[in-house]
Amino acid sequence: MTLEEAILRFGREKRNGPASRASRRLVFTNGCFDLLHPGHIRGLEQARQMGDVLIVGLNSDASVRRLKGPTRPVIPEAERAEILSAFESVDAVVIFDEPTPREVISRLLPDVLVKGGDWPGDQIVGREDVEAAGGRVVSLPFVPGYSTSAILEKIREGFAKKPRRKGQRASRADS
Repeated sequence: MTLEEAILRFGREKRNGPASRASRRLVFTNGCFDLLHPGHIRGLEQARQMGDVLIVGLNSDASVRRLKGPTRPVIPEAERAEILSAFESVDAVVIFDEPTPREVISRLLPDVLVKGGDWPGDQIVGREDVEAAGGRVVSLPFVPGYSTSAILEKIREGFAKKPRRKGQRASRADS
């Protein structure tokens, strides 16, 4: 959904306004989510447990290219958003084109802002806005052994090191 749709549906006024019977806690996390791995899934599930609604900010294709280089993302933004939206733990996905989700966070003002432990606390974008509004920032423990960049490197190494056996034909995938 667009940021405007997310604000209308989940914004602070909607969550805590006079019409709401009980305050709903909005959790926000973000990332590129290019090739999903268990670290992503565990992080999303942990984030969802911290509130009633989980919104994921997703870097657009252009944003990923600026952050990760010209060969990324591997999966286009619409497909990454569709995959994330299919998770039971995710209530909405908002694609942003900027290098950081600062605007999304400052406009949504989540009750809980969650990032992976690979981000130092003082470098978590949106921390000031969330804490100033009475929310909290949570840094999840880093799950070692899972990295999209490492997966891509392993794939590249596998293709580079895997010579064809004598007489073996190239598959369609090699073409």
